[in-house]
Amino acid sequence: MIPIWLRDMALASLAVGLVCAIVIAIDLIRHPQRMWIMNVVWPVNGLFGTVLTLWMYYQFGRLAARDAAEINEHSDSKKGTPFPVMVAKGAMHCGAGCTLGDIIAETIALAFPVIAIWAGWKSLFSEKMFAIWVVDYLFASGA
Repeated sequence: MIPIWLRDMALASLAVGLVCAIVIAIDLIRHPQRMWIMNVVWPVNGLFGTVLTLWMYYQFGRLAARDAAEINEHSDSKKGTPFPVMVAKGAMHCGAGCTLGDIIAETIALAFPVIAIWAGWKSLFSEKMFAIWVVDYLFASGA
């Protein structure tokens, strides 16, 4: 049995991630990024990166906003962004794609339970979770 404190901590983590993603998304509506995909990447990463992603967005992500010259004196985002942060922002594309793939796969598996059987539940795997992991992997790697 899962301890109640662990469940509560997991729920709190989900709530913090959702709040961070919403805060980032609202700010992106006001200050969209120059690269359109980052308008999706930042909030999605906020779901699992929580406060660290929120801090990175306000510290470095705002430098790449279309109206960055009005927001910050560093209108050139490459000058104001350290190389490790550039690498992290690049890796965030991958994290966002995998996260979206997992969310879609879990939603489809919940809506259509037969997918677990197609993925090997009761034939390859005795646990449904392992079959759904196959679906998760296929969607995450394809994103």
